[in-house]
Amino acid sequence: MAKSTWFLFDAYGTLLDVEPAVGRGPADRELIAVWRAKQLEYSWTLQAMGKYRDFWTLTGEALDYATATYGASEAAGGQLRAWYLHLEPFPEVPEVLRALGAAGHGLAVLSNGTAQMLAAVFDEAGLSSSFDEVISVDEIGIYKPDPRVYWHALDRLGVDSSQVRFVSSNAWDAAGARAIGLDAIWINRRGRPGEYGITGVAGQTNDLRGLLSAQ
Repeated sequence: MAKSTWFLFDAYGTLLDVEPAVGRGPADRELIAVWRAKQLEYSWTLQAMGKYRDFWTLTGEALDYATATYGASEAAGGQLRAWYLHLEPFPEVPEVLRALGAAGHGLAVLSNGTAQMLAAVFDEAGLSSSFDEVISVDEIGIYKPDPRVYWHALDRLGVDSSQVRFVSSNAWDAAGARAIGLDAIWINRRGRPGEYGITGVAGQTNDLRGLLSAQ
């Protein structure tokens, strides 16, 4: 049955918790923060140069930088890279996805992650059956927030922008979706200041439960 409305989710930081697990020390938290920042920086820098390497490759390169910066061992780096395929969903995610699906909405993911990364992490998190479609930027070799990525997602879903609500914890990602006319919702989990013109309650919520009142 065709879906009249779709929720299109970012994966990392939106559905899956990429912050350090409970029990990690300050050094680990700093290392992981640098790792995450470099993942994104590398994707944007390559894109500006007209080049592309997949996100799993960039994840390894960013981790090499972070572990070298903090003097972490090769074994510690290997453990962290493996951890990135075993991320946990935020507590409310399974319940909200079930509720949105039960209400008849289409559920899809649009992520910088490769198809293999996403399949592994969603399987581990028990979310594989939650989505109608999982879309990787690897399909076109272009990273978010390039407009072509969001247009590609619409093409894959076979819908126009009026039928989609894009959901991301990254303000830059929500802004990218809005730039092509999508109704984008910023999941501002950390209570950060507004960016890219995304301010006020209409454009943001603290976690995915806010989506249940935005149906």
